[in-house]
Amino acid sequence: MVIDIIDKQSHKNGDIYTIKFQEKTIKILFLFHAIERIRKWEIKEEMVAETLILPEEVIIGHRNRYIAHRRYGNHLVRAVYEYEGELPVLLTVYFPYISRYFKGGDVYEDKILKGS
Repeated sequence: MVIDIIDKQSHKNGDIYTIKFQEKTIKILFLFHAIERIRKWEIKEEMVAETLILPEEVIIGHRNRYIAHRRYGNHLVRAVYEYEGELPVLLTVYFPYISRYFKGGDVYEDKILKGS
């Protein structure tokens, strides 16, 4: 992984993860529901963080929420997020087959890490 989770702080709605990528530090709120889904799907937190920070594509989903995709083997980490002010908030995550949702890459409706 090219990212590191360097801190995790409790929040009333989940945990705020502090993620380091190169020289940048990003905070993302993972809601309790998202944390539960990470456990259910047995996805590593680092994979989810990498998907959010370095997605292969980001599309717009229901209610104008963003969906970040990153491929791992035959599967895709699909991370649904929105913003609370400037803070990215991970709503849910799942691990479907690539063929179900991947659009081909290089579509970026949003980027949490601007300029990357």
